[in-house]
Amino acid sequence: MSAPESEPAVRHSHTPVMDDERALKLLRDGRLDVVGRLVEATNLTLYCSVTLAGRTVACVYKPVRGERPLWDFPDGTLAAREVAAFEVSQATGWQIVPPTVYRDGPFGPGMCQLWIDTEREIDLMRLVRSRNPVVRRMAVFDAVVNNADRKGGHLLPLPTGHVYGVDHGVCFAAEDKLRTVLWQWRGKPLAREAVAVLAKLERELESGALGRRLRELLTQAEVEATWQRVRRLLDTGVHPSPSEDWPAIPWPPI
Repeated sequence: MSAPESEPAVRHSHTPVMDDERALKLLRDGRLDVVGRLVEATNLTLYCSVTLAGRTVACVYKPVRGERPLWDFPDGTLAAREVAAFEVSQATGWQIVPPTVYRDGPFGPGMCQLWIDTEREIDLMRLVRSRNPVVRRMAVFDAVVNNADRKGGHLLPLPTGHVYGVDHGVCFAAEDKLRTVLWQWRGKPLAREAVAVLAKLERELESGALGRRLRELLTQAEVEATWQRVRRLLDTGVHPSPSEDWPAIPWPPI
């Protein structure tokens, strides 16, 4: 993630050094204090510290009241879509989205997500164009959630080799809106691992906890469309290709 407008005057753990359940509890229940603002973000995006039981970490807080209206997404829904993306990420087992919750904060309810420090030495453009299997998982994930804005700057590589993805506010539209820089696998057969994960997602969306949770965050039509995208991926067995009716790549791409 980009550096905040001002260097924080708090001591915190940047990278995840706890399991997801502990991170989620801290994000949900901790005291949220605003430290700075990420000025390059389209919507109001605040760099914060969150503290609970003597533990302080950095996080990103996006209040609903700071969301810019969009012509193709209902007002006030972007924070919930970010949380929905985390729920799908958890169901895959791939940990693509950092721990994310919906909670109240200094500027009202919104999304709160664990801050991730990236590996600064990695060439981001090279990573975007690579055949990295971790990035390939993200391409499958984006097809499932119908990500309309997968820019290169939304990839957060870690020194461990893991790659997180962030900024999922414009996902889960019922209409096909996939727009991404990760088209290098278009038309290629899905990896065997991805097929197994998609089969699990189909079951979870149809009659499991994931479907129930997404219906709390999205409309019924959007949840149904998510299931249909998973079913289509399983039926075709290949990565999707760009739509002829929608721009294939976001702008700017990075």
